Order: sequence, then structure tokens, then C-alpha cells
Amino acid sequence: MLAASLRHMRLIGAALFVAATGAAGGGCASSATRHPASVSASHEPLHITIVYPDTADPIQAQDSSFLFGSVGRGRGDVALSVNGFPVRVSAAGTWLAWIPLPSDSLARFQIVARAAAGPEQQETTFVARIAQSYRPPAGATVWIDTTSFTPTDTLAFPAGEGIHLSVRATPGAQVRLRMEGKRTQVWFVPDTLPGEPAWGIRAFGTDTASYRLPPAADRYVAWLPAEPLCDAIVEVIVGTDTARAVWPLVLDTLDRAHPAVIVLNDDTAHTGKSDSLTVGKAVPYGTYNWFFPLGTIAVATARWGSQTRLQLSRGAVAWVNNADVVALAPGTPPPGGIVESVRLVPGPRSLVLRVPLPTHVPFKVEEEEKNLTLRLYGVASDVNWMQYGGTDPYVTRMSYAQPAADEVTLTLALAGPVWGYRTRWSGRDLLLEIRRPPVIDPRRPLAGRTIVLDPGHPPVGAHGPSGLWEPVATLAVAQQAKALLERAGATVLLTRTDSNPVDLFPRTRFAEEHDADVLVSIHANALPDGVNPFTNNGTSVYYFHPRSAALARALDRALVVELGVRDLGMGRGDYALVRNPWFPSALTEGMFMMIPEQEAMLASPEGRLRYARGVARGIEEFLRGMAR
Repeated sequence: MLAASLRHMRLIGAALFVAATGAAGGGCASSATRHPASVSASHEPLHITIVYPDTADPIQAQDSSFLFGSVGRGRGDVALSVNGFPVRVSAAGTWLAWIPLPSDSLARFQIVARAAAGPEQQETTFVARIAQSYRPPAGATVWIDTTSFTPTDTLAFPAGEGIHLSVRATPGAQVRLRMEGKRTQVWFVPDTLPGEPAWGIRAFGTDTASYRLPPAADRYVAWLPAEPLCDAIVEVIVGTDTARAVWPLVLDTLDRAHPAVIVLNDDTAHTGKSDSLTVGKAVPYGTYNWFFPLGTIAVATARWGSQTRLQLSRGAVAWVNNADVVALAPGTPPPGGIVESVRLVPGPRSLVLRVPLPTHVPFKVEEEEKNLTLRLYGVASDVNWMQYGGTDPYVTRMSYAQPAADEVTLTLALAGPVWGYRTRWSGRDLLLEIRRPPVIDPRRPLAGRTIVLDPGHPPVGAHGPSGLWEPVATLAVAQQAKALLERAGATVLLTRTDSNPVDLFPRTRFAEEHDADVLVSIHANALPDGVNPFTNNGTSVYYFHPRSAALARALDRALVVELGVRDLGMGRGDYALVRNPWFPSALTEGMFMMIPEQEAMLASPEGRLRYARGVARGIEEFLRGMAR
């Protein structure tokens, strides 16, 4: 559990000293809504302010976690302690502490601040709730953790399939699931695999010791064949003692002989605010892997809560949101048929591959450095001709393949790197539009380029110890970077110019409508509860599409040089701001809002200029590399 995974951090963090390089690597997971002030060198009377955690939400950690705030602007002369642990106060009067948590539902933090000279002193007790995991009753010989049932939902699968079950119960017990009115019962076995660290540790922790967890002796697993099920009872047996609980799971079966054909429509309310795409995931509620345009037709073969499984081909499935699924009339035949000859039509700024199809079958665009492959599901190939429409220098070769009986791939080998693409339906034809790379002058790579900068947030956004709000800092950095890039000859547009909230899709749509060559989203980082900010901190940059990896690398290198903080490196991240395929894009997490010294940099003109220089230089180096 989390307590075991963070025990080593308690030893590291007990000194509670803040390194100038600050805290660690996630995606703006911690935020506060109080005390929106900016750092100033002016001197204030001593007063203790806690910005995080917020009393509204419980701390999602069990062993140790952080809290931060200030003791007054410019009060670096103050000695501070939290529960007796000394905490360093920055010159700006801000502080960050990493504190052990009690094994209780409430954490009381006794905070004492004393001026180094003079009689000033203040003391306060801050109380926060702690999210509680299940604890077996004292003295219980047999128990069931009813919060650990996995899954707990309404599911439907074809007969012959099944699902994994998991439960936490008394170590060494016999565990079974039985159905009222049926003789069938399912026996569990102990889970012998190592335990899993908390998601925040897996995603953002840099200390691998936190992954070394022993197997959980109280974890049991089973396999449940798909058959109608409700009001199932789990029983845990130790000797003559038995504990019972109802497993909140409803399982139904679906008829394979009569497939349910559906059409995807993520804008059934006709709001016009949709990106006309339905995302597909390899597992229910998982990360994005497919992007199906409005009108795609598929067969629905299973349900898991608010998710529907689509059978793309015999060997491929995708999970989508139930809200995007519209059932077609009973008897509608499953999508499928033959892919015939295709044609490539060159244009001045892009090329369009026109693929005639029998219906709007599911598909996926797969990208490599100089290849684009269109994978079509549920169809067979009769591609007799592949017409090039002229000997365009950007496309060196087209080819097709039938990797499975009901999957066809069309591959375009390119003379240069992939820059961008997009898809849309035209009648029954699928159009794959491939963007030509811009012509870049290696001596002045920014000249003539259109760059869109996205100042991250609002809505939401992290706060720092002084109360500085992330959207304020990112807008200031973006404005500085805009001036630097324009000086070098670029046309630069911002997705927002004030603090009014802007949703995610309008930001990427704005960049696409202005035919951006590059999109960079600017952020300041924070951490989830329970991840030690003293051992997990630095600069990181995220991308999604392969072609954007070079941009992320160039930005990361430039930001590390400019900001002088630890290099957490680049990473592939499923962020909305980097998923648009029309241009290379990256999301920067240059510094951490929660680290006092880094927040002070983000609040200062010099620090914002340094961040802006890193962004500008990273974009310039990326374009220079593409020019070669």
C-alpha cells in the first residue's frame, strides 16, 4: 500500500530542507484556491498562511505528504517548524514542508513561526482530513475489505468471455464467490505478484526504491466466466469463522449471433463545441489510442459501466464512452466490405489520399518518422491501382498490405519527416490529408513561421506557497516568449490573452485554424499528494505524436540550460494540448509552483524571461534541426 511505498521518503524528508531546485514531476495535480497573492521583496508583519492542503478535500496519502504557504512577504528572517520539524523559509517568506502523517483520519499540523530578531511570534494549528484506506477491525479473525472489490460496475460480455476479480481479505483464508440460487461458485487464489505503488509514485516518482513492494498477503484474485450475475456473495472462511458481503457487481451476457451495430456521434446535443472525434481506449477508462471521426460505424460487443467495447476487427477492440454511441436499427449489417483503388491528390500545402470505402469503417493512422500508415478495420483489400496523381517529391512510394483477414493497411513513404495530417469523411470516402513540411531557412529558422503559444489554464491551475496562480505566471511567460519569437521573424498567436477560462478543444482548434507550424503549451508543475517534492523535481516536457519528440527534446534541453533546474526529461503524455495531429506540439512544465524558490522565479520578470527564452530557443532549435 501507499504507506509502505512512502516509508523511505519519510527518512529522506524528515530534515525538511528545500533545495533550490525544488519539487517533482506530475501534471499540475495539486492546487489551492486561497490567498492569490504574488511574491514581493517588501517586508510584512509575521503571519502564517497555509495555501495547501485545502481543508475542503482530504489528503490522498497515508504515510507522508507536503504542505506549503508563507509567513509574510520578505520574511526570510523567520524560523519555522511544523510538528517540531524545522522548515526552511525562503527569502520571499514562503515555505514548503514534507511531514509524516498520523494513522488517523485527521492530521493536525502545529506550526510555529518566530522572528530571528525581536519578539514577533505566531503559532497556529492547521487540521486537514486524510483519505482513509480500509483497516481490519481490531481483533477480527476474519474480514473483507468491501472497498477493494474490483470490478464494481454493471458489465455485459458475450458468453464464453470472462473478467478478472480482485478482493482484499484475511490472509490465509479461503475465499469464494457464490451466486444466490445457483450451484456455481468461483474460488479465489492468493495474488503472488508484488504490490503496486500509488499512481502518483508510478507516474512521477524518480526514486525506484518506492516500487519495491512485497506481495500483499491479503490480496486474492479469480476469473469469472461471463454469465448472468447479480447479488453475488463473497465469503471469506478461516476455520469455523466466515465473513460475507454482497459484491456490487451486475454481469449480463450478450448475443454474438445478433451483433449490435452503432454509429459514433460525440455531439448528439448539436452544441457545435465538439471536436467531432470519439476517443478509443485499449481498456475501459484507459488512455487514448484511437481517434474515430463523427459517423464511424462499428459493432458493439461489451459494456463496462459507462464504456462500450467496439469490435474493430477479429483481433482488435477499442473502448469508447457510452455517451458517444448511437444504436442503429436492429438488423443493420456489421460494417465491412472491400477497399478498392485509391488516389493521391497533391496540392500546394498538402496532399490528400482518397480511399473509397463501402461504409464508415473504423481506422487508425499510425505514424513513423517518414511513414504514415492508414489501418482500416473490418475490410479486405482489392487495391488494384494506387494512383499518385503526379510525381510529387514528398511521397516517394505508396504500398498496401493485408496483415489480417479483415485489416488493410495503406502506407505512404515520405521523402521528409511527418509534419502533420488530419482525416475526414467525404460521402463514403475517407480522406487522409498530409501536410507538407514548411520550407525552413536554417540561418533564420523562425522567419515566416506561425507559432501558437498556449498559456496553460484557466480553468483551474496550481497555486504556489505565496498564492501565485499558475495561469497568471504562464500568461506572463507566453507574452515574453511571443516578443522573443516575433523578434526572430515568427508570427506568434496566443490561445488566450487574459485570465478568462478557455476550454481545451478551442485552444487546439485555434492553432489548427491558424495553420500553426508549431504549438507549445506553457505550464508550471505541481505534484499529487504523497510524492516527495524534495526528491522529485525539475523541468519536464511532454509530447504525444512521434513527430513531436524532437520538439520536446529541444525544449527540454533549452529550458534546463535557462532555468538551471534538474532535468526530469521528456515524456510521452496523454494531454489534450499535444494530441492535435496537424502540427508538432509539446507541453512544457518548466518549474514547480510549489517550490518556494521556483515560484519566486515565476513571479519575477527575470525568471519569466528565462522561461520564455527557453521556450523560444527550444522552438528555434527544433526548426533548425528540421531545416537540415
